[in-house]
Amino acid sequence: MLKLLNLLKDGRFHSGEALGAALGVSRSAVWKQLQHLESELNLTIHKVRGRGYQLAAPLNLLEAQAIAKFAQGEPWPVFIHDTIDSTNAEGLRLIAQGQAAPFLVLAERQSAGRGRRGRPWVSPFAENLYYSLVLRIDGGMRQLEGLSLVVGLAVMRTLQAFGLKDVGLKWPNDVLADGRKITGILLELVGDPADVCHVVLGIGINVNMQGNEQIDQQWASMRGEAGQLVDRNHLVAVLSQQLQHELGRHRRYGFAAFQEEWEQAHLWQGRKVSLVAGTSRIEGVALGVDGQGGLRLEVDGVEKSFSGGELSLRLRDDS
Repeated sequence: MLKLLNLLKDGRFHSGEALGAALGVSRSAVWKQLQHLESELNLTIHKVRGRGYQLAAPLNLLEAQAIAKFAQGEPWPVFIHDTIDSTNAEGLRLIAQGQAAPFLVLAERQSAGRGRRGRPWVSPFAENLYYSLVLRIDGGMRQLEGLSLVVGLAVMRTLQAFGLKDVGLKWPNDVLADGRKITGILLELVGDPADVCHVVLGIGINVNMQGNEQIDQQWASMRGEAGQLVDRNHLVAVLSQQLQHELGRHRRYGFAAFQEEWEQAHLWQGRKVSLVAGTSRIEGVALGVDGQGGLRLEVDGVEKSFSGGELSLRLRDDS
């Protein structure tokens, strides 16, 4: 099936006879594979008598060689999957199997992609980026302080490098474009955080997606913001380069070195917000972040800091 997809990915018409010859199968077998592509991957394929078959839109498939071509320096080892439950889950499995970090896990589609607080992450085939970087962390908790915020900065700068202008950060793990979510970040930890552990940096970026009724919040995509298709292999290479640079700074200087620049990029700085944890809600004004990446809020005239994986920040209706 994937051999057929590679033949069709250019978005041009291909006759059933030519496809069958290239695959070494009959035209009826080609027809069955086409039906499978449509139903399994939710792809639209045009069928025109006398011309053949054509994908409704060209596909830019992930390839290790293409990523390496764009990379500056030595790229991380990369595992690319056509379909997987979740790139973060696969990263955790590879750690358990003894795979040496750092390494990357990418997928064309996730069947069980997830975001923070267990929310599903919609993952259509070959449209977006599902990216998990696995790192070994030595030296204890300091190496983890503010890590997700540093990843957010690296993603924001990557999007800016691709021509997106109105992008910024929302505490703790979101990147917004024109006020709408374009990226989610999910960090997962395994091992002893006080000694040696591994962390999986999961990043989902809406890249070429143009419409999806499954998403229950306002969202944006790189294609929608920049007005053109984005080469996802190029995106992987630039994002990896940005992460290498920022993670190196974080290892050397800690999150305190990023505090001011993160606050400058925080879209809700100085805004009235609600901090939600389960059924409880704290009202305040967003002041920024502390040296460990916790949210600083002014609550009833008093500055307080908050941190934790189950917290969610929302704008107040009167903000």
